[in-house]
Amino acid sequence: MTKFNASWNSSKQPRKQRKYRANAPLHLRQKLMHAHLSTELRQKHKTRSVQLRTGDKVRILRGEHRKKEGKVERVNLKREKVFIVGIEAIRKDGTKVPFPLQPSNLLVIEMELGDKKRLGMPKKEIKLEKK
Repeated sequence: MTKFNASWNSSKQPRKQRKYRANAPLHLRQKLMHAHLSTELRQKHKTRSVQLRTGDKVRILRGEHRKKEGKVERVNLKREKVFIVGIEAIRKDGTKVPFPLQPSNLLVIEMELGDKKRLGMPKKEIKLEKK
């Protein structure tokens, strides 16, 4: 494994983009796990995309499971994959295994808002709650 270059800015070369993603530490990989919001949520929260979390309800936009919906069961930062309840692949021996999906192929329909900091509460309100 090569050392991660924190000063890397951007590149047009796909090989350098792949290298950046492959060598990124976990705290930066979390930022790569964004999915688009539905139009209603986009207007309500004034943001285009959010980081995926366990409990979010999503719709699959690409692949063999397109148009299916479900809740996010697990987010794997190491592989940059998301697993959804009920979305499974069937092996040749008949066993079912969770089907990994890329976050870019998902659309968030309902958000899990248990965490107040999820959508960036204004800093003044956060300070007031700490006291």
